Order: sequence, then structure tokens, then C-alpha cells
Amino acid sequence: MEGLTKRMFGKTGREVTPVGLGGEGVLRTYGRHAEANAVITEALKAGITYFDSAKAYAGSEDYYGEVWRNRPELREPIFQASKSASRLHADAELDLQRTLQRMGIETLDLWQIHDVRTFADVRALEAPDGALAAFIEARDSGIVRHIGVTGHHDPDVLSHAVETWPVDAVMIPVNPIEGALGGFLSSTLPAAREQEIAVIGMKVLGGSNYLIPDAGVTPEILVRYALAQDITVAIVGCSTPAEVQALAAAGRNGPLRDDEAAALVEAFRPHARELAYYRGPL
Repeated sequence: MEGLTKRMFGKTGREVTPVGLGGEGVLRTYGRHAEANAVITEALKAGITYFDSAKAYAGSEDYYGEVWRNRPELREPIFQASKSASRLHADAELDLQRTLQRMGIETLDLWQIHDVRTFADVRALEAPDGALAAFIEARDSGIVRHIGVTGHHDPDVLSHAVETWPVDAVMIPVNPIEGALGGFLSSTLPAAREQEIAVIGMKVLGGSNYLIPDAGVTPEILVRYALAQDITVAIVGCSTPAEVQALAAAGRNGPLRDDEAAALVEAFRPHARELAYYRGPL
């Protein structure tokens, strides 16, 4: 079987596979240890190296911890990410300690400021007692290797973070809906590329195939659309090993052609704002 290629993770000098295991799916549950283990193990077998999580994602960090504690030799080549949504310095520090404990690791590859929605969030994070300083200090101390920011509500907010914060990565929604709406792909993504930081695509499947089920839209097509957008890695939450296999296959098949991606955007354009539920109310 052909292996997955690698892409540079911004200017960090690290490489990751073009598809990664998202922290949703079975990982955002409690008590489904065997199923979660099967999904993580399948991703490792498939050659996926980017693994997503968050403090807010139920038992996700614990599931990873079970794998890394039992098989520590598997951890070294993996790019393990997690997130904290705390806005205060002290709270974020506690979140990081808890994340490392739950995962059974000493160093996190990427720690992300989670779900930045508004400029009020930005002001809180940038305040003297705000969490942004905690993220920078964690990277400077070596407890985390890289830091990032995530958000799916307001492209202007994420663009501000990309342009003014010393982050190594940004996570944004990447799907045909966003291609139609503009903002994240037309402003935040170019800003990230200008800063040479990594771009992680989330909401890759979105709600995109609900309204046009006969248009030939499949999860593979949506992953390949994301890979056509000059991002670093597209992450998708999976609930079964078969879904992991499909994700890896999409990564091996690579990006859609430009004309295919453009046609997909046009197919969703009439319903784009309705389907972008994750952006919140108008």
C-alpha cells in the first residue's frame, strides 16, 4: 500500500501527514475505551502522524494516554496536539498540567488556544493575566514544542490572531461552504501563509452533503477538497477503523483538481450560510 506523504508544519521544521485523526468521533466520548483504542491504533497502522485532542473533548486525552502509556515507543514519531479554552493565565497553566497527566506524556507537540470567537475573547487573552502569555511561556520552557490558535466563528478574529500573536499554527474550517462564503479561506488562510505558519483544516466534512445527496459528494471528496486549499493537514474525527482507513485513503489520493474544487463550491453556494452552522447565528 502506498504510504502517506508528509507536509512541512509551517516553519517549525517538523513534518506531518496531510490527514490527521480529529479529536471528535469516538474520541469525544467517555467509557468507550476499546473502540477508541481501535481507532487510534488503526490511525497508527495507516501511517497517520497528526493526532488531535482537547481538554473539552470528553475522554479524548485519556484515550490517547492509554495508548502512549502502554506503548511508549509509538509516541516518538507522533505529532500530538491538544487545546485549552481557558482565557486566564492561571487556568490555562492548570489545563496544561492536567492534559500532560491525562496523556501520560511530558511534552506536547502543539498546544492550542481553543475556540477564539470574538474580539472580547482576544482582549481577555491579551490582558496581563490572560492565557496568551501562558501559552508563550509553555513553549519557551519546552513543555510544549509549538503553540496555535483555533476558531470557526469569525474570520477577522482569527486573522488578527495570526497577524499579531506569535503562534506556530492556526486551525480553521476548510470545506466547500467556506469556499463559497469567503473569510477563512480568502483572508485568514492567506494571512497564515504570509506568516509561514501551519494551517490545520477542521469542519472538513461539515454539513456539506446534507442538502445535495445526489451530487456525488462523499467524505473522500470533502477531504480532498480541503487538501486542495494549500493547508498543512486536514483533521477528521472517526468512530470506526473503517472510517480511519477511508481518511487515510483520501490522503493518499491527494487534492482535487482546481476545476473539481471550484465546481464543488458552486454546488453548495446557494445553501452555504445555512450549512455553516458552526459560525453561529447571523
